[in-house]
Amino acid sequence: MIHRPALITYITAGDPDLNATLNFMLTLDKYADVIELGIPFSDPVMDGKTIQKANIRALESGTGVQNVLGIVEEFRKFSDTPVVLMSYYNPIYVRGIEKFVRDAKEAGVDGMVIADLPVEEAKAYLDVCGMYEMATIFFAAPNTPMERLKTIDEISSAFVYLVSAYGTTGIRQDVSKLAFYLIRRARKICKKPLAVGFGISKPEHVSELIKAGADGIVVGSALVEIIERYAKNATVKIENKLRELKLAMK
Repeated sequence: MIHRPALITYITAGDPDLNATLNFMLTLDKYADVIELGIPFSDPVMDGKTIQKANIRALESGTGVQNVLGIVEEFRKFSDTPVVLMSYYNPIYVRGIEKFVRDAKEAGVDGMVIADLPVEEAKAYLDVCGMYEMATIFFAAPNTPMERLKTIDEISSAFVYLVSAYGTTGIRQDVSKLAFYLIRRARKICKKPLAVGFGISKPEHVSELIKAGADGIVVGSALVEIIERYAKNATVKIENKLRELKLAMK
């Protein structure tokens, strides 16, 4: 799904509304190698304040799973850039694993990452994803044991998502030393591409991580913060941010 160096961009679907999300995706499409689209959820425990507030705005706008799939379906009229859904497990479980994955695939989704699904509980989900050729992505943290990292690599069919530091998502001033430590560890064992996320917001962050061996960079909170500030009028600011991040990859 990704080829080095890849820019993976995250926004929350429905923030501030559905029409704006489609417009943002079309802007992301000019620069992003993968678009990660968050399904709004009432208890996003992995996320920091910026994305938490985006989830609240999206839910208040009435955005649900079917709306998110509809956005992807509409986006597919304009682009074949890979789209990854980011969700917590509850919306998938409530809808039914097979129905969720099947509907997502039919809408044009290429892969999925579930924030709170541990590898030990993922067999049913993985079986269904295999049936529908849905790419899977799992997280690895700086303290993930080597054996567990090997398992994560084996079951992540698209790429392994490396969490750059402990804690929740959110903008950080500097890249944690833990990120570079994790890249070195993962390179020894992982065969899948490695994408680093959490706190990546500046061009220097991007260039440092690519030089350190990351195959891809995930940028989320920096974009969501722009949307929080400018709402429907965020397109130009988003494009400016993406342009500088993409240039840093060169």
